[in-house]
Amino acid sequence: MSDPTHNSAGADPGATPNPTSKMARRRARELALQGVYQWLLSGNSMTTVQRNIEAEAENLDKVDRELFVSLLRGALENADELRTGFSPLIHRPVAELSPIEHAILLLGAHELRHNIETPYRVVINEAIELAKSYGGTDGHKFVNGVLDKLAARLRPKEVEAARKAKG
Repeated sequence: MSDPTHNSAGADPGATPNPTSKMARRRARELALQGVYQWLLSGNSMTTVQRNIEAEAENLDKVDRELFVSLLRGALENADELRTGFSPLIHRPVAELSPIEHAILLLGAHELRHNIETPYRVVINEAIELAKSYGGTDGHKFVNGVLDKLAARLRPKEVEAARKAKG
């Protein structure tokens, strides 16, 4: 992974990173994952979870805060609906998912369903990266398979166009 303190050529080395940069969005997804994970394990309210994550997070100024809040709140507020969407694709009860995989699937499903401006390939890739960093050995393969199938259901035109363009 690239050094998050390194700015591109021509940028002021002491400048604060753009909060909507790729790194800021990735960090927002990481914090949202921590929040959903905490919620799954603790059962705390969404407000409590958000406060805890924000209080514990380092370099919060380098996070796309709007994306963090949107992902966390969206995944938690719509958890039942999101589970209904991916449950038929996992071939086991949701209760048997690891909390990390469960949290990543909630975030990915939310982003696929509600963040249409984010290309489905980006959503899936970011979920895979989270699974590689925080999940079990082959968790990223599982997440990839589930979200790829879910994307085909939720965004059929986008997925079909991408597959045709790929050849």
